Amino acid sequence: MATIIANSRVESLASSGIESIPKEYVRPLEELSYVGNVFEEEKKDDGPQIPTIDLKDIISENPEVRDKLIQDLKKAAMEWGVMHLINHGISDELIHRVKVAGEAFFELPIEVKEKYANDQESGNVQGYGSKLANNASGQLEWQDYFFHVSFPEDKRDFSIWPKTPTDYIPAVSEYSKEVRGLTTKILSVLSLALGLEEGRLEKEVGGKDEIILQFKINYYPKCPQPELALGVEAHTDVSALTFILHNMVPGLQLFYEGKWVTAKCVPNSIIMHIGDTIEILSNGKYKSILHRGLVNKEKVRLSWAVFCEPPKEKIILKPLPDLVTEEQPARFPPRTFAQHIQYKLFREAE
Repeated sequence: MATIIANSRVESLASSGIESIPKEYVRPLEELSYVGNVFEEEKKDDGPQIPTIDLKDIISENPEVRDKLIQDLKKAAMEWGVMHLINHGISDELIHRVKVAGEAFFELPIEVKEKYANDQESGNVQGYGSKLANNASGQLEWQDYFFHVSFPEDKRDFSIWPKTPTDYIPAVSEYSKEVRGLTTKILSVLSLALGLEEGRLEKEVGGKDEIILQFKINYYPKCPQPELALGVEAHTDVSALTFILHNMVPGLQLFYEGKWVTAKCVPNSIIMHIGDTIEILSNGKYKSILHRGLVNKEKVRLSWAVFCEPPKEKIILKPLPDLVTEEQPARFPPRTFAQHIQYKLFREAE
């Protein structure tokens, strides 16, 4: 039975009229703390809030003004590892086009989307898919997705990008190029904040030509029992940086100071996560925060994530020598990016 469900789409389950979710989607009790009504959770103002960073001064020629931004970004990266970015330089019009294209793809009939299906078991992860069980209990997530490499241009395979809607390829291509530029700016600030030369972190992540952008649209259908399910189970991102758009339906939760905190929806912002790669390079000074996604009964949630990653084999990820001292020894062993991914998968499967 688990195999049948694993090969079906969550969208099909959600639209079938079921009143209770299959057992494979019911999370273990210990995972369900703070899984409440996400709309009520988002309204709460009495707890810690994810910081909002205004990037308008990122290219300021006033040293004091720019230094304040550097310190603000440093504080957010060290304390939270996630933040809302505003005035990020990517136009509202382009972001709207990306969202419209993604929504239009997921509004297509499932049989049309299946033409873009991936085959995870054979290692072909790009395309339309649903999460396969990766642990002994066979747990699944309440999510379908579309995933592919989006930058650099020579790594793209347009044969698996949607032809419908027609603006998908132009919009996602342009957006990915803009995010790549934003990545350089953010890594420069994060480098300076650690007392490194401006281009150091970007160089250590692969430099101008080797950083790879993976684009993923996450589709979370309405769920009849949201208090029992997760759209995404708790994890940290393996990336260097992750940039996320969403359709203003709440769902992201962060594990902060021992509690799950529900992210508020900030208009015209991009959510940015520090990933494991930067946490490792910074010797733990910057934080890759544990996070997960909730679902709800009332609204479909979509998010658009861009994962900025180093090449899998070319670089050894380890704490930078500049940040290792007797008092602060290296907290992470040397691994390639591919080895780090395997290490995490092995731990999750235990």
